[in-house]
Amino acid sequence: MLHSMIRVLDLDNSIQFYHDLFELTVKRQIEFEQFSLTYLSNYNCDFELELTYNFAQQAPYEHGNGYGHLAFGVDDLNAIWEKANKLGYSPMDIKEFYNREQLVAKFFFIRDPDGYQIEVIERNNTFQ
Repeated sequence: MLHSMIRVLDLDNSIQFYHDLFELTVKRQIEFEQFSLTYLSNYNCDFELELTYNFAQQAPYEHGNGYGHLAFGVDDLNAIWEKANKLGYSPMDIKEFYNREQLVAKFFFIRDPDGYQIEVIERNNTFQ
């Protein structure tokens, strides 16, 4: 896969959020007359997050009932949770997901500045 796209209301705020928690930085930006496309990535993989910023958009976007979430893998879940909490991003509680007695995932959810659900998963044998 190349990228996933979300629409954002405040581009700078969104760039800051994804940089603060996941060390994503701007890889490239393309400006058009009525909107811009900003591609974020980090050193861990080539996959990009595309932020579409429509200059005339005034109201928050509606996500509908089909959006699920974006997922980020991290090495130290507790450290990212603490950082998110300290920065005022209000992460949800850390959860553990089991299949019988086998731990499948340790994770938490957080909302980005536009309300998109982000799942933060600690890397393990199942999630690299």
